Amino acid sequence: MKTFFCRLRAGVLLLLFPLSLTAAAQGKEQLVVPLSAPGKPGLLSVKLVNGSISVVGYGGKDVVVDVSSPGRSRDDDDDRDEDEKESAKGLRRISPNPGFDVTVEEKDNKVYVKTNSWQQPIHMTVKVPQRFSLQLKTVNEGDIVVENVNGELELSNVNGAIVMRQVSGSAVANTVNGPIKAFFKTVTAGAPMAFSTVNGAVDVTLPPAAKASLKLKSDQGEVYSDFDLAPDKAPTKVNRTTQDGVYRLNIDSWTYGKLNGGGAEIMMKSLMGNIYLRKAK
Repeated sequence: MKTFFCRLRAGVLLLLFPLSLTAAAQGKEQLVVPLSAPGKPGLLSVKLVNGSISVVGYGGKDVVVDVSSPGRSRDDDDDRDEDEKESAKGLRRISPNPGFDVTVEEKDNKVYVKTNSWQQPIHMTVKVPQRFSLQLKTVNEGDIVVENVNGELELSNVNGAIVMRQVSGSAVANTVNGPIKAFFKTVTAGAPMAFSTVNGAVDVTLPPAAKASLKLKSDQGEVYSDFDLAPDKAPTKVNRTTQDGVYRLNIDSWTYGKLNGGGAEIMMKSLMGNIYLRKAK
């Protein structure tokens, strides 16, 4: 396993392992990670607590990680409570702003990126060869954006959007506070997919010939499609459960249908937002 590590502290870079690195001003760094098997499919895994993730497929053979951090802003100082401000009156802060650490591990074309994003937001842009699967996760202060990648996409956010542009393969994407938008050039036959959010729309574009069994639901919105799609006319499903002596009926309010004769399941769900299933032009 090859391990790469960089740390930025007040403009000073400490390099502990050999790698290609391009320094930039104002808290920005680049790591170039060679793959064990260039030209073969790979996997990128990135998990952040605070920050955004953008991944772009390109024609190169390496994984290129660009990382930046906004550092501490004046707004952070303004958010301090009054007692803290009073205690610091007449004094100047001499401790440096926290920097960011990035550790990248590569083994058998699998690239794992770890950061200290729990301390401050990190903005990450990664270029990968086009045949790459992705496992991306963030929680606060950022979106997940993926472009021009062909693989299995597992994308998870909490407070932010998920956007997929000109992708191929399959995807499972979920967020809480934000929309999901995806445009597929091609889809993997037989691979199930799922897209879900709580607050936001789910907007997915598929190739005209895509085959799927659809499961669609919006609790406080509508479902729209320009596919020639007729919902299943099966009778309404009623789920009956008994718990602590209480008998409960729950009506299944999902919309079911088959796309081009049916195939693997595609689930699209939003609590407070519309569902859009579009045909690529």
